[in-house]
Amino acid sequence: MRDPYDVLGVSRTASEAEIKKAFRSLAKKHHPDTKGGDASAQKRFQEISGAYDILGDKAKRAKFDAGEIDASGNPRGFDPGPHGFRGGPHGGGQGARDFHFNWTDQPGEAAQGFSAEDLFSDLLGGLGARGRQQPRQGQDFNVAMTVSFEEAARGGSRRVALPNGEQIDVKIPVGLRDGQQIRLKGRGGAGRKGGPSGDVLIQVSVASHPYFTRDGRDLRMDLPVTLQEAVLGGKVPVPTLTGAVSLSVPAGSNTGTVLRLKGKGIPAHGSEAAGDLYAKLVVSLPERADPDLQSFAQSWKTRYDPRAKLR
Repeated sequence: MRDPYDVLGVSRTASEAEIKKAFRSLAKKHHPDTKGGDASAQKRFQEISGAYDILGDKAKRAKFDAGEIDASGNPRGFDPGPHGFRGGPHGGGQGARDFHFNWTDQPGEAAQGFSAEDLFSDLLGGLGARGRQQPRQGQDFNVAMTVSFEEAARGGSRRVALPNGEQIDVKIPVGLRDGQQIRLKGRGGAGRKGGPSGDVLIQVSVASHPYFTRDGRDLRMDLPVTLQEAVLGGKVPVPTLTGAVSLSVPAGSNTGTVLRLKGKGIPAHGSEAAGDLYAKLVVSLPERADPDLQSFAQSWKTRYDPRAKLR
């Protein structure tokens, strides 16, 4: 077999893009389907494909350049026999239609098996598509979606626009997490040659909440209380995902005291039980000075020293 660089008409320093461009041009020109099945055209096409099989593969090209393999891809000094690896006495092997090579359009992209039929179906508008063709799955659509904290916690439905312009309704499961992905099977691009449709992959972002944070299926929040409520105790309203409820604050509570509202976290879903809501009390003084409070503080005396343990 001739030197693959000579077959493709490129220099030994040619880049991957130059080699690919030369192969495309020659393969399109000499493909048998454009020559009415001419035997010489088929032979020439096999020679072109074989050359690209060597130069289009980085590992094989390096071995060829180093003299480790010959133009047929065989180790130097090894004789595969009068008919080579590909065929019988006619030397045609399986023919141009079943020749497979590695093809990648993007730098750094992993090479995938790619048949000559796939290439020429695109290059020649289907002239090369009369051979065997493998079904191909349709393109996956990647979509970003932001939902509110409440939507993610309680579930719901949201309409999403796909890259092809179609709009679909997406079910938001109860307890959806930030960064979670929703897969809609078969809702992506149409398959080719009888292949299945692709999927829709929705990357979810959950917006933050003004006072709730999530801890698994539980919710946590800081609950402001007045000095009077902390000292004397009483009932205070607490917001939840389903509306405000009343919470009893024990007398003598302090900042940092945590009270639990059972079942007021993320709602139950399937086999998962409802979470709880944990409210941490924060004693809050008026933003503006209160003369009565200041007078009381000045007259109030106690032996209690909150910093005694720090000594």
